Amino acid sequence: MAMAMAKASILATFAAVAALAAVQLAAAADHPVGGDGSWDASGTTGYDAWSAKQTFKQGDTLSFKFAPSHDVTEVSKAGYDACSGSNPVKSYTGGSASVKLSAPGKRYFICSVPGHCAAGMKLEVTVAAAAVTAAPAPAKTTKPRHQRSVSPTPAPAAAPSTDEMPTVSSPTAAPAPKSSDASTLGAKAVVGLAVATMLTFLAM
Repeated sequence: MAMAMAKASILATFAAVAALAAVQLAAAADHPVGGDGSWDASGTTGYDAWSAKQTFKQGDTLSFKFAPSHDVTEVSKAGYDACSGSNPVKSYTGGSASVKLSAPGKRYFICSVPGHCAAGMKLEVTVAAAAVTAAPAPAKTTKPRHQRSVSPTPAPAAAPSTDEMPTVSSPTAAPAPKSSDASTLGAKAVVGLAVATMLTFLAM
């Protein structure tokens, strides 16, 4: 009973965690940078103006589309401020990039091609922590107070079967004399024989 309840409790916990993960995955959003995903410096007024109007949550994704003459380089705050990709966190090439916002906090992106960051290809993103709903605690089954546990009534002993033959006790053989008794009898015989021999000797 206790083992079955423990298994049921574990299964309920796993189900709650799986449901929570499914809700978080369903709530994750993809954000094409600038609104259409284009990552370039032509006529842009700045990606930070677009970013300031967005809400980025942990688990969301940033999508970049760019020409082969550009790249997407994630940098530190110092690299972002200096438009320097000399110490990149990560760099993306090949015309497209999908960046997972897996942790809350600030993220910084630039194009590391000289002059492109200064021309406006820089992006700062603030990622909010995902809201986590606590899984419901499994229900506990407790024994009510003042309720005594009833021990099971033992089954009555089975009556002897009438088909069985009556038990007949076999005659008990007389116990064999103990070795000490035999020794005593032998000693008496020796004494008797000695007395008889002495009497015979005296009668001569």
